[in-house]
Amino acid sequence: MNLATLQRRVARAVMSPLTPAERIRPSHSGFARKAIKPNDRLSSLERLEIYNRQYWFRLLDTLSDDFPGLRAVLGDRGFDVLARRYLTDCPSRSFTMRDLGSRLESWLRKHHNFARGRVRLALDMVRLEWAEIETFDAASEPAVTVAEVASDEPATLRLRLQPYICLLDLHYPVDDLLLAVKHHRPLEVASNAMEERRRRKKAAAVARLKPAPIYLVIHRVENMVYLRRLDREEFTILRSLQKGRTVQHAIAAAFGSSRIPVAERASWVAARFRKWSSLGWFVRFGAGEPSSPGELQVAVGAR
Repeated sequence: MNLATLQRRVARAVMSPLTPAERIRPSHSGFARKAIKPNDRLSSLERLEIYNRQYWFRLLDTLSDDFPGLRAVLGDRGFDVLARRYLTDCPSRSFTMRDLGSRLESWLRKHHNFARGRVRLALDMVRLEWAEIETFDAASEPAVTVAEVASDEPATLRLRLQPYICLLDLHYPVDDLLLAVKHHRPLEVASNAMEERRRRKKAAAVARLKPAPIYLVIHRVENMVYLRRLDREEFTILRSLQKGRTVQHAIAAAFGSSRIPVAERASWVAARFRKWSSLGWFVRFGAGEPSSPGELQVAVGAR
């Protein structure tokens, strides 16, 4: 067995899913006997098992840290069952743990039974938590202000949004639930059970709410990620700009069925664009940038 083959076999064993009892699979015993020397305390398989368990516990801990809101929705046991099955079906293929949950939304859409009867709520939470990850890591480009484009014609003016901006249309107020989960950590180990009951109670209360459209923008300021609720009109404008529409088209789409009085719309639009501009959300189309909606590719978190 040459070195390359040995490395592949070890990697395969280390990354293989654990048994339900959280032990290494017996099928690796033959390889372990051939490749790993036992000592006076551990067999060859037990020595290999140390790395197998470390690898899987690290994956499970990372997924739990990245999706505390989903854990609140499903409960600890439900989340652990989901996490093990997801990581078995979608093993890590990236050099970074950051990408571990990148396929969780698409996987959950095909495996509703793991949502424990809360499919929409669970999917909303996964979309939000993955959007936070994408917003934190995505690139930032030089911003353009409203003043810099004031002389351009709205009928032809196109403004891109910063790559780090994610827009989500959701069914439940999962932003409130996620903030509650993140800002109410147990102070002592003895309070873990009470904290779990509190999180389940909060998740159940959200699930009982009548679904209503919630529009969110997830953005970044000085390396901090923020959630901000939007009006439907605001969401429509920003989503249209993100798809490559002109400013005029975006504004017209927003007011198609709006209840904002016609006399107030100009000042409403001006105030929103000033606010978004002050946050550095706009990027002008430059040379070589795609100009048609079909060509524009921007990560939005909601797929």
